[in-house]
Amino acid sequence: MGQHQLPGYPVQQEQRYSELHSSLVNKAYQTLLHPLSRGLYLLELSGVEPAQETDSDADSEFLMEIMEINEKLAEPKNDEVLGEIETLIKDRQEELTEEVTAAFERDDLQEAKKLLAKMKYFANLEDKLKNKKIPS
Repeated sequence: MGQHQLPGYPVQQEQRYSELHSSLVNKAYQTLLHPLSRGLYLLELSGVEPAQETDSDADSEFLMEIMEINEKLAEPKNDEVLGEIETLIKDRQEELTEEVTAAFERDDLQEAKKLLAKMKYFANLEDKLKNKKIPS
């Protein structure tokens, strides 16, 4: 049996159309899969601009926590310390995910925006941690 073809579409055009939609579905899936990108997308749907790097809504206690983790990550590689940092980041990401979910459920978009900004900090720390763990 031959290929099924959409009426009026050449095979090459149909393949491009299929590839484009496949990539859009993959992008949508990846966006919704992760709490941070999913939350940022929900903000966008609600017409709320996400916090920018220059916005200083984060409280000083939170910024101190981020600075301390950054300092530990800057130290020479120590697997035990990296394991502790990894656990801390994972725990904080889970807490923030629960808090941002609750903020969206009560339609508190400004609180969700602040929490998502904090989640961005932890996503950056997670990237730094992954780079640190790569064998050199």
